[in-house]
Amino acid sequence: MGYLTLAGAIAAEVAATTAMKYSDGFSRLVPSLVTVLGYVVSFALLARTLRTVSIGTAYAIWSGVGTATVAAIGLVLFGEGLTVARVAGIVLIVGGVVVLSLGGAH
Repeated sequence: MGYLTLAGAIAAEVAATTAMKYSDGFSRLVPSLVTVLGYVVSFALLARTLRTVSIGTAYAIWSGVGTATVAAIGLVLFGEGLTVARVAGIVLIVGGVVVLSLGGAH
């Protein structure tokens, strides 16, 4: 159940971050509200996740998967360029999440 709530926390965080881009510096009401609500939901689900998943593992997955997903959304929705450095960064993030997750497994 912990990893299911973690997936929800990641989805909410990604939605909030994407909405923040659309909020135009919090000058547009609906995307601004989605941003705030998304982060509240994300933190609530992350807190629930920490009942059953270690903090190091949960946070590594939450931040790493969220960062990689937002980077992919930036490529697809906002036309951000795909560079070698960007690909290397995403690979390092995913690799770090895997290493931290394996190191936390018992």
